Amino acid sequence: MHAWLCDNPIGVEALRWIEMPTPVPGPGQVRIAVRAASLNFPDLLTVQNKYQIKPPLPFVPGSEFSGIVDAVGDGVRQFKPGDRVATIGVAGGFATHARVDAANVIPLPPGFDLEDAAAFAFTYGTSHHALMDRAALREGETVLVLGAAGGVGSAAVQIGKAAGARVIAAASSDDKCDFCRTLGADAVINYGRDDLRNAVKTATDGNGADVIYDPVGGTLAEPALRSIAWRGRYLVVGFAGGPIPALPWNLPLLKGASVVGVYWGEFVRREPKAFQQSMTELFGWYAQSRVKPAIDSRLPMTALPDAYARIATRQVRGKLLLVNGD
Repeated sequence: MHAWLCDNPIGVEALRWIEMPTPVPGPGQVRIAVRAASLNFPDLLTVQNKYQIKPPLPFVPGSEFSGIVDAVGDGVRQFKPGDRVATIGVAGGFATHARVDAANVIPLPPGFDLEDAAAFAFTYGTSHHALMDRAALREGETVLVLGAAGGVGSAAVQIGKAAGARVIAAASSDDKCDFCRTLGADAVINYGRDDLRNAVKTATDGNGADVIYDPVGGTLAEPALRSIAWRGRYLVVGFAGGPIPALPWNLPLLKGASVVGVYWGEFVRREPKAFQQSMTELFGWYAQSRVKPAIDSRLPMTALPDAYARIATRQVRGKLLLVNGD
């Protein structure tokens, strides 16, 4: 097999595409012939040693991928060679083969495209947990999605619409806003040009957003929080914009609002039954064409440095895939 190896997490430049022994699955493990892997922002942070989860060195990066089971270890009964699966974790996907704990493997329903599967669980799982579980989003409410053209943002736009909400997609350029319209956004805001708070006020007739989905943080956090509606829910999803903001806590007090943390990986670990229920609903929405990953581009697995460069410079609309084979 071949894989991208990280033995010195100083950045993408230290990764090496090398030949390695094909792993043999141990007890409770499966081996997957990787069809496709997607990039998520944490994948960049991981190889820079900046993510909260730090895999033991050396490791193969790639936290989300799909493929075909080609071997199973002792004790594995729920999978067999030939099964189509996706997996989530902290490492292993940027390779031709991966050895994975069976507990981290998701069986795919019939008709679920393998490339879509590589771009689904992390972003749609995160956004579904955020909007439907943590925010208890209701039909008819208004959702403001920051970073709406990115991976989790584009998923949040689609999930908000599937739940019957009015979705305002906020992004940093006109072309990203145009992309958000193709996802079903009801209104768009270019916060690279327009004042976010004034734009939200206009888009909501002065009422503010019931739910604010924020994977960006940085300088957008405070004007977004000032735009929240009475009894609104502010979802802290991540900090792709850089600094972790220090917010004036009188703002949620004055609006009777809630600031809600979203840590999907820990949710998956601590609440596996709730996670399964979430994925079941998402798989149903996919079968009904209510949600579908927006694939920005497909690159060969050997082009990982180019893919990382596109992620780092915010060039990706939706998700970027690395694929093995044709």
